[in-house]
Amino acid sequence: MKHQIELRHYRYFLAVADTLHFRKAAEQLFISQPGLSRQIKQLEENLGVQLFERHNRKVTLTPAGKYLQEELKNIFKQLNAVLAHTKLLHGGGVGKLKLGYVGSAMQKLIPNLLLQFQKEHPHILIHLNEMDNQQQLQALLNKDIDVGFIRQERIPSGLKIKATETETFSLVLPKNHEVTLANFKSLQQFEKEDFILFDASYSASYYETVMQIFDDAGFVPQVSHATVNASSIYRLVENNLGISIVPTSLTEGFLMDVQFIELTKIKQRTTLNMVWNTKNSNPILNFFLGL
Repeated sequence: MKHQIELRHYRYFLAVADTLHFRKAAEQLFISQPGLSRQIKQLEENLGVQLFERHNRKVTLTPAGKYLQEELKNIFKQLNAVLAHTKLLHGGGVGKLKLGYVGSAMQKLIPNLLLQFQKEHPHILIHLNEMDNQQQLQALLNKDIDVGFIRQERIPSGLKIKATETETFSLVLPKNHEVTLANFKSLQQFEKEDFILFDASYSASYYETVMQIFDDAGFVPQVSHATVNASSIYRLVENNLGISIVPTSLTEGFLMDVQFIELTKIKQRTTLNMVWNTKNSNPILNFFLGL
């Protein structure tokens, strides 16, 4: 006979699935081990599947059990968020919005957005997390952040993308470099130089755009260092370990011994995109997207 399955059965299952130990799971749940075993057996009978392989003192998940564990974790995460947002909307409490961003987004775009947003919603708490493009996309899929700001065009299904600003690139040179804005002619002047670039893992599409700049200049760059951090690039350039190309928005806010030359005559541009999960249930997200 099938038993009525309640939410607690799934919580009990997750406790055993996470610990792979009935006694430890029972202690965490503050119930008896026989009682926990009985609840898991009821769940298996109701579903008509075996969730655990039991071998003397060892417990492992079956393929069906692994699938259920993964999906339930996502469901409970969403359920907890829904309940928290329900309390928020009822009580008028403080809301939360979690933003992910690449460093260049913090130069102008995000501060300007936050100033405007907090004028209209002063009680919303904003969590800011600097992350690379791929980390943001995964966090959006997992609903660990609400909005991401990335330099990448291709995104997974289920996410939505909107261009926020398109800008030029700029050369980054040591202040004592023989080439300055006054005598700069073209990128070909740097054919023999070492370049310090954002790593390809930062964004495949961004990296490809930068490589197109060199293609048009007629040479393959000698890349001496690769990083995902702008301040690291500038520190290396400052110490005469190479030169770089960065989005022009990154030319502000860094007090280092470097100079910038904006590449206004090349065709390549880089776009900063805002990305979010269309299934995100955070009601604060809609307020932010309104901007």
